[in-house]
Amino acid sequence: MITFEPKQHPSIIKVLGVGGGGSNAVNHMFKQGIKGVEFAVCNTDLQALESSPVPIKIEIGDSGGLGAGANPKVGKESAESSIDKIRELLDDEYTQMVFITAGMGGGTGTGAAPVIAKLAREMDILTVGIVTLPFGFEGRRRKQQAELGISEIKKHVDALLVISNDKLREQFGNLVLGEAFAQADNVLTSAAKGIAELITVPGYVNVDFEDVRTVIKDSGKAIMGSATAEGEDRAAKAIEEAMNSPLLNDNEIVGATDILLYITAGTDDITMDEITEITNFVQSESGDGAETIWGVGKDETLGNKVGITIIATGFDAVRKDPEPVKTTVGIVGDKGKEKPISPVESADEEKNKEVITEIIKVTPKATEIVVDAKHEESKVVHSLDKVEEIIPKSSSTKILKDTSSLIKKTEENYLSIGHTVSSKKEEIETKEQPKEEGNEDGINKNAQERVNKLKDLSINLRSQEKMSELENQPAYVRKNVELDEKDHSSESVVSRYTLGEDSKNQPIIKSDNSFLHDNVD
Repeated sequence: MITFEPKQHPSIIKVLGVGGGGSNAVNHMFKQGIKGVEFAVCNTDLQALESSPVPIKIEIGDSGGLGAGANPKVGKESAESSIDKIRELLDDEYTQMVFITAGMGGGTGTGAAPVIAKLAREMDILTVGIVTLPFGFEGRRRKQQAELGISEIKKHVDALLVISNDKLREQFGNLVLGEAFAQADNVLTSAAKGIAELITVPGYVNVDFEDVRTVIKDSGKAIMGSATAEGEDRAAKAIEEAMNSPLLNDNEIVGATDILLYITAGTDDITMDEITEITNFVQSESGDGAETIWGVGKDETLGNKVGITIIATGFDAVRKDPEPVKTTVGIVGDKGKEKPISPVESADEEKNKEVITEIIKVTPKATEIVVDAKHEESKVVHSLDKVEEIIPKSSSTKILKDTSSLIKKTEENYLSIGHTVSSKKEEIETKEQPKEEGNEDGINKNAQERVNKLKDLSINLRSQEKMSELENQPAYVRKNVELDEKDHSSESVVSRYTLGEDSKNQPIIKSDNSFLHDNVD
């Protein structure tokens, strides 16, 4: 059943409530009034449809008006079976934009809303979904169904606003159940009204439909905030409250590519400083990469308040990855063969395969070396590092033997191997051993002295008295170093008189020193 009431002014915007929650929200919007929009409700529950004050009503499904039984599958099938009724509503020469409101988690809204959104998108109508997440007390299953419904409708809308009912509870506290759902309807109304009246209500700096299309078209996830404030610093208060609005399920706008900002003033007009303060705050929160479209309007009902509506989109913008760079993979030194060209692997894959690749390319194949076992056995290796085992350290007597001695070590189940050690080697080792010990003792002594000096310095630095001594007393005084007194540089030690001979070869004292000159160059 679909009924129409006559209308005087056709609207390009339609607001369609789907299911029980969506229809209740549209009923509230209809009573509050949104300028320049057309309302409609569709439901599987005929009783709820008949009680709605909205003039356009669409019954969907073949359940005889008994509802969907909280089953999203039934809601989906109901919308598909009545798709022609919905097409008739949307298929006119005026409709350019449609809002689809639904409460997620039930049967009709969760199942039918994605089907209707898909149809509107196929008809090239700008489609905005405004949906609510259920309260926590409504049950886990309802919450899970809501999340599945949101993921499904997100595929078929240009922009999706998600409103968390639990966030309303955080803001408004422990309300009576009826008031809690009424607050949810208020939020849905604010969202639809805030966007629709940007288009339908003219302003000083006007925002038209194409501005809204630029921000919303194919934008995916969207967040929206709305607030009013008055008094001193009203602009700062309004924008901060809008950023913390319950309309923003996620109030972080960092990463948004497009922002629509609309400022409304009442009897007390907005000033340029206030506009600058608002726009600067939005830019600082969103980053320099966001494109901001803003407008200013007037609403006498606000009095001396200022109202702000902000919509941020583009969080899910698809960015094309650059084409992979192609490179030729080959073997070093192999000029005759060419390997096929393959794209470079990603950084993670290269990291995982880096070690294996290095081994394959660099490690050469080992060449088998044939060892003559008999020849190896005939070698006798002499080690001079462990002579201490043969000659005790306590022995200071030189060992001089004219003949070589044979030392044998016999172990059970082992062959006896003889090592020939010459007397000359023994003498050299016996002489050099004390020298090595002396050098080692000297090194250890010097190292210990350095450690002690560092310890003393560390202790001195911790003591206030020692620190004062280090700062005020010269080092040569602390170390008892006697300094020789030297003449000052101004005191000349070169005499101006020299001993010479006169013309008769007699010794005389001359007053002019030939090695000194009065006029220094």
